Amino acid sequence: MRGGNEMPKAKLFFDVAASLDGFISPEGMDLAHAADPEYKQWLSLWSKLQSWVFQQRFFRENLKLGEGGETGHDNRMLEETFKRTGVSIMGKQMFDGGERFWPEEAPFHTPVFVLTHQVRKPWERPGGTTFHFVNDGVESALGQARKAAGNRDTRIAGGANVIQQYLNAGLVDEFTIHYSPLFFGHGVSLFSGLSKNVNVKIKESVASKEVTHVTYELVK
Repeated sequence: MRGGNEMPKAKLFFDVAASLDGFISPEGMDLAHAADPEYKQWLSLWSKLQSWVFQQRFFRENLKLGEGGETGHDNRMLEETFKRTGVSIMGKQMFDGGERFWPEEAPFHTPVFVLTHQVRKPWERPGGTTFHFVNDGVESALGQARKAAGNRDTRIAGGANVIQQYLNAGLVDEFTIHYSPLFFGHGVSLFSGLSKNVNVKIKESVASKEVTHVTYELVK
């Protein structure tokens, strides 16, 4: 029986935007192909996928893009996700792209643990973001992340391969997918390497004019 003052258990979750056919980024959105004319459509497709985010006041304020923006349910979801996140975990490929394109004040404002084979000292950025580089797997990264997160939740920032590793290991508690009304046809599939043993149920589904937010709980 739980005591009345017992704190809720911190969760491991991820929160990503996806096309209706299940891709979280279009073909060509990587450092090897980003400048290749053959893949020049990736930026247009990615912008359409994320267009609902760019319109929100919290996003604009967090990245210092100026005043204004929407303040409805989409905005509240972005703000709530940011506030619940005490630490983030990401893969090396996502970090490499971010190291190149993020502003000097990276948008996390928390510790970030990067899964990599590269040995590297922590990289501290303005605004409270410090990147730590973990060389011994997903469970080690999660253990270190939870210590750093305190009572707040741990977010898997991406990419898809890292998300799949945590799902297949049975470590994820819940996740939210923001479905934008478009199809990619090709790209990075969120669940292409997923085990058949992962079972989920819908916790909440909310639609706006731009996007449908579906939150799932893992059945363990």
